[in-house]
Amino acid sequence: MVDGRRRRSSDLVNSTIISTLTPIINSAIMVIPDLSQADIALIGFGGSTPAPVLQLVANATSRFGLQTIQPVRSQSMEYALLQAPYRTFLNNKITTANITQQQPLIIVYNLPTSLTEYLSEASQEESNYIRSSIYRSASASSTSLSNAVVVVVVTFDSKTSSFLLDHDGTTLSTAADAEEYLASCVFSQEQQQLQQSKNPSAATLSALTNLDQSAVLHLTQPALDTVVLLGNGGREHALAVALSKSPLVGKIICLPGNGGTQSEGGGKICNATTDMLSGSGGGSSGSSTPLTTMDNATVIQLVQAVQANMVVVGPEQPLVDGVVDELAKHCPNVKVFGPTMAGAQLEASKAFTKDFLQQHNIPTAKYRNFTSPDEAIAYVKSLDIPNDRQVIKASGLAAGKGVLLPTTLEETIAAVEEIMCDKAFGSAGDTCVIESFMSGPEASCLAFCDGKTAVLMPAAQDHKRALDGDMGLNTGGMGAYAPAPCVTPELHREIERMCITTVEKMAERGTPYVGILYAGMMLTPNGPSVLEFNCRFGDPETQVVLPLLETDLYEVMQACCDGTLSSIDVRFKEQISAATVVCAAKGYPETYPKGMAIHGLESASAFENVKVYHAGTKVEDDITRCSGGRVLAVTGMGSNLTEALAASYKAVKQITFEDRYWR
Repeated sequence: MVDGRRRRSSDLVNSTIISTLTPIINSAIMVIPDLSQADIALIGFGGSTPAPVLQLVANATSRFGLQTIQPVRSQSMEYALLQAPYRTFLNNKITTANITQQQPLIIVYNLPTSLTEYLSEASQEESNYIRSSIYRSASASSTSLSNAVVVVVVTFDSKTSSFLLDHDGTTLSTAADAEEYLASCVFSQEQQQLQQSKNPSAATLSALTNLDQSAVLHLTQPALDTVVLLGNGGREHALAVALSKSPLVGKIICLPGNGGTQSEGGGKICNATTDMLSGSGGGSSGSSTPLTTMDNATVIQLVQAVQANMVVVGPEQPLVDGVVDELAKHCPNVKVFGPTMAGAQLEASKAFTKDFLQQHNIPTAKYRNFTSPDEAIAYVKSLDIPNDRQVIKASGLAAGKGVLLPTTLEETIAAVEEIMCDKAFGSAGDTCVIESFMSGPEASCLAFCDGKTAVLMPAAQDHKRALDGDMGLNTGGMGAYAPAPCVTPELHREIERMCITTVEKMAERGTPYVGILYAGMMLTPNGPSVLEFNCRFGDPETQVVLPLLETDLYEVMQACCDGTLSSIDVRFKEQISAATVVCAAKGYPETYPKGMAIHGLESASAFENVKVYHAGTKVEDDITRCSGGRVLAVTGMGSNLTEALAASYKAVKQITFEDRYWR
């Protein structure tokens, strides 16, 4: 390290700010003489990788000989800096835990893009650290300590794609401007002339002050929205909990909801009741009759009566039944998070999806669609089975059960007959998809979509078989975890590109796709390939993905509905894993009992880093009882998958009901 670059920071903030704040911050000041662990820290960029920031860092490291770059809550930066044209290698020794003890020389800070992002706990920690870095450096300079280390904060505003360098933050500055400022401010003996006109620390403080003022206005004059959430499973409970964390949301009305959404507490979440249809319901747990139907007419009536601002659709059936289209007609001012009936074809018709994927060169298995059983069987007989093993699928909605995996020629013919002749899945089997069997790990990849683009969430993996050792019958999912280690950053980007292509091509068809695109992926030896698309959040994947989300879910959904998703930095927790274990009723997925009282919910919920999501539950006389096959999904979180699973199983063991089981 070159000692000449360590300069005092008398011009980082003006003397008035220093004299005003020094008494306040003296108790917290820790002068740090040595920053050998880091030269640059990148703070708060989440999953974004702005080109001007990458260019600044790459140029600064090569020009000034900087060696250590530490991304903090900027998980995508490390990968981006390793790619062309930047090719910057990181020597990142610092962790979030010790960053408060070792300040880097240069901090490149990503200004929060919205008030809700700024109000998040993680963002507040970042902004407090940025302020303290500026104040400490300024105070150290004012005390004339020769061994004090200069901390230069350069803030990037992603809304304008520029750096804040001038005193009031009004002038848009490029990466080249920021680089020259760093050269003059830190690495040159002649810095006064440039610093007379540029003061990035003052600009940063000004920008944060503006956010504080907006926060005060919001908190003193709140205009909170009402959300109607359709569905009654564990997925919907997880959605309700995530939405309730938004400072923009005042009430979430679940139609029909379950025992968990009824008893969640906090004052925001409730189940729909019949008296709400007249505008008189307050969502309390009084004697009002629960509203249990989700037909389009009832949804429209409820949305109008409660003056909802947004409708979030959980399950696929209302989407396929056109609830989004009907709401657009009758409630045009209400945002609806979910695809139209035309968009929902991606789940409603596997035949449509296979044709779509092939047409747009999105990788998927070789296939044929059939409406004639005789033609389908003739095609099967023409194949070299079992060397060319096939998967037989009912094209329509079959509650997740319309996929058969035969291994022999005889079994394959029988599978076609079961779907097309015996109508085992009803009209869903009127069209049959026969596709080549693919091998490799499976991953559930969910993406937010706004009709123009898509943002992929961390991949999850779920467990379909009912019993340990991947044995037993196929279910809707007995557990899940995220992020899935098998989906590397490279695969994540490749899968996200497939999702973006899907959204773009759906828009070209005149059917913009808004909501969640759930891509079931097979990670084959030749790369990721689409198994199927779903048009909604997965269950139980939602119960492990949403707890990792840092960005305000409601804000993301608003952006999707408005077609402005690209303006939102969708962030997920770093170095955190989530795992959920489903507690099911004995007999599931076939016949199972109902009505059993559930005990131990409070004890399980009391554990740190645990959330119990209700799926098949109802509350009767203040007693929570089983009402479905998959009863609960108990989610644990930890610094790795092992810790997350341990937290989940610890809580599961506190819960009891007659004839329960889990894997």
